[in-house]
Amino acid sequence: MAEPEASRGIRALGLVKRFADVRALDGLDLSVARGELYGLVGPNGSGKTTLIRILTGLDEPTRGRARVLGAPPGARAARVGYMPQEEALYPDLSVMENLAFFAGLYGAPMRGRARAVLGLVRLWKERHRLVGELSGGTRRRVSLAVALVHEPQALFLDEPTVGVDPLLRNEFWRSFRERAQAGASLLISTHHLEEARRCDRVGLLWRGRLLREGAPSDLLREAGAESLEDAFLHFVGREEAEA
Repeated sequence: MAEPEASRGIRALGLVKRFADVRALDGLDLSVARGELYGLVGPNGSGKTTLIRILTGLDEPTRGRARVLGAPPGARAARVGYMPQEEALYPDLSVMENLAFFAGLYGAPMRGRARAVLGLVRLWKERHRLVGELSGGTRRRVSLAVALVHEPQALFLDEPTVGVDPLLRNEFWRSFRERAQAGASLLISTHHLEEARRCDRVGLLWRGRLLREGAPSDLLREAGAESLEDAFLHFVGREEAEA
């Protein structure tokens, strides 16, 4: 059953995910409000991608419950955007053809949107090139355009700035902020901790559990640290000492 409008965003309640003897998620609770930009940070293997795959409906949890826009993951796919770490593009289609294909899947009009999102990722002049001819970093930019073309209300971005130059990275983050200001819920994973200072709240993920979450300034103050990297190491050290 759909949840009340006020609660619609992204929610994870007691999520557990096991792969054989490995517990990728260990009773994780998380919420992202409407209009919030939430950064999920942690090293490779901490559970970031596993969580995003469950929240987008691409995987099932071993235990626990999730809601996206007030419904189970996957139920509102036309209103959800997802940029995975792995490319999900068609190399034998052009940039524009890939954009049109995915917009069609979402039932979204292309008029005006194509130029806007390709302008954001600086690919308007490359729109007729085959995706298979592009560099890895450029294909990442196409993936972001695909995730944004239908103006989603929940947006999941898994390491979106990998291989992107600093100037374009700033433009990406400005776009993320604009989407949040328009009322979307954004969950962005990264292992670049200082990038996460651009988020409203940050969750520090370690071995499938949230060590801490809060505004970046609050986490820095609690840890007595000047950088989020130092704060993360502080909380990991405390967790290991108490284990």
